[in-house]
Amino acid sequence: MIMPAFVPAAAKTMALFEAFAQARREMSNSEIARALGVAESSSSDLLHTLHEIGYLMRTARSRRFYPTGRLMALATEIAGNDPLASAGQEAIELLSEKTGETALCGVLNGGSVEVLGIQESRYELRYILSVGTRISMHASALGKALLAALPPAEAAAALRARPLKAITPRTVVEPGVIERQLREIRRRGFARVEDEGTDGVSAMSVAGRVGGALLAVSLAGPTDRLRRNRRAYQDALLEVKALVFREDEAVPVQETA
Repeated sequence: MIMPAFVPAAAKTMALFEAFAQARREMSNSEIARALGVAESSSSDLLHTLHEIGYLMRTARSRRFYPTGRLMALATEIAGNDPLASAGQEAIELLSEKTGETALCGVLNGGSVEVLGIQESRYELRYILSVGTRISMHASALGKALLAALPPAEAAAALRARPLKAITPRTVVEPGVIERQLREIRRRGFARVEDEGTDGVSAMSVAGRVGGALLAVSLAGPTDRLRRNRRAYQDALLEVKALVFREDEAVPVQETA
């Protein structure tokens, strides 16, 4: 298998736009060269190329550069198709194919988890949920995966932002207990919690970053079936994690309900 190569020119181009975003003003060739850590001749070539194809403008008198609206227009068009939802949908389709269970993906949103996508199980007895549904952060597979992905201080603040409600008799509502669970998840690489969000339902989840944004994917089904297939399902989730999340941004696999 041929591994992809790192392209320095592409990295410099993105660093250039990041420099403009930080400066928030027109910049000269010498300023940009210093910001990029390259020779002025190299930055001049890059600026000339981007100017010629319409991504940079140049002032008439000071001959300084600044991005045009073309980049914003492209970004707006790209954002019209949520890349996070697209990545999540592909991941849950693959996860459902591998396990046969219901698979879903979601993100943290206002103290709960918003479900972005769902792929229903092929089994007659299955877990069903709708896209757009908000589920409890502290009692769902997706929520615990996402909390474990946050810095501990952020996770602690999120757990204490409002009282945690008991959804089933097995729901954990003590922030300190959940924090200990999250530490164990980070240490071991996975966790298992059953019947916390819905009686008789368990789930497994993994979270990581896609384009810098946190996303979790999960499989869910009857507790007895997930117990019987725990190892196979965990292996399937690990395979999907390796495909979806960058290795340096991924967080541990979790089994949660």
